[in-house]
Amino acid sequence: MSHASPPVRRLADWDHDRLSRLAAEHGTPLYVLDLDRVAANYERFASAFPDAHVMYAAKAHTGHAVLSKLLETGADIECAAWGELQRAIDAGADPDTLQYTAVNPPDRDLDYAVDLAEDHPGLTITGGARDTFDRLEARGYDGRVAIRINPGIGTGHHEKVATGKDAKFGIPYDEVPGLADEIGERFDLVGIHAHAGSGVLHDDLDDHCRAIAKVAEMGRTVEQSHDLAFVDFGGGFGVPYREDEDPLDMQVVGERVSEAVGDLDAQVKLEPGRYVVADAECILTEVNTVKETPAATVVGVDASLATLIRPAMFGSYHPIRNVSAPDRGAEPVSVGGPCCTSADVFCTDRPVARPEREDLLAIGNAGAYGYELANQFHSQPRPAEVAIEDDDARVVRERETLADVTRVER
Repeated sequence: MSHASPPVRRLADWDHDRLSRLAAEHGTPLYVLDLDRVAANYERFASAFPDAHVMYAAKAHTGHAVLSKLLETGADIECAAWGELQRAIDAGADPDTLQYTAVNPPDRDLDYAVDLAEDHPGLTITGGARDTFDRLEARGYDGRVAIRINPGIGTGHHEKVATGKDAKFGIPYDEVPGLADEIGERFDLVGIHAHAGSGVLHDDLDDHCRAIAKVAEMGRTVEQSHDLAFVDFGGGFGVPYREDEDPLDMQVVGERVSEAVGDLDAQVKLEPGRYVVADAECILTEVNTVKETPAATVVGVDASLATLIRPAMFGSYHPIRNVSAPDRGAEPVSVGGPCCTSADVFCTDRPVARPEREDLLAIGNAGAYGYELANQFHSQPRPAEVAIEDDDARVVRERETLADVTRVER
């Protein structure tokens, strides 16, 4: 079974010869996606929670190839915007199985979801503000809803993803029982939802389980007066980005989460995103400049913060490996791209097998929020994406041209 695959895939585990061939054929920067790894990660996660309903959080990677592979593997899809709903449907999802988690939803998003629910009443809309429910009612909607609650406990790799204690997300905990009674009279209240944070590893697991226990307790409170179909604990389970970090033992995590949840009549839902896709994708980039300075050896590459913005946005660590010469002696280098900002740096003074001009470097763990956050800063067309599946490789996203960048201008 594929869920028996190693719990983390390091950059050294990729086939370097194949990566070199893909870069030569398709150019750089290039996203390389392993769809078999996506499926294996999902199956490993689902096997740790055999009694839960596991939904993939599409926002981590909304590519058609990823969604199609996960639907084929047996996943349902959770969406955070109307475009994700449409892309899930385009990939083959049954709209009646979708869950839409509305966060400060624009009118367009709510209009789309309400129209979709007219023909597909199985769609569930999750609201995290009283306004959202009022706006749904104003549109004539009275279907399936869930209440997103704020447990007051945030976890994860960065304060910007610790959603469980951010007032932007969810109804304040103490207000939920009263709101549930009100919502139950206006809609079909089917669930309670929460999300504590993102990138949770072993050091964060205690806090994460405290948040889960708090959400479960609210689920039991609401169950006393409402017939809930589910309590959704979100996702947030991380992968080790640094080489010295250990991966989660998902069987242990499953036991810890089950213990934190305790007894619930409603079904447990979980929404992994990052865990499923992060280590299933890397970025290939070519060295174009090596500059020795008194402060650092600067290595310039053709990828940039337009290709992968997470280091600039979150200070995120992504492993880097010299694919062309992995055994060359390592030297501390700073690797950055062609953007005219000091934020365009992938690492600073990090030991890497000494890069030379035209070497191919790989940047790891790019599958979660990598291409999703890619942009066109400096009029850089976004890169191509190649998917590996079984023994085949195919382009699943064409490299943009400058004409693509300027097409919508008038």
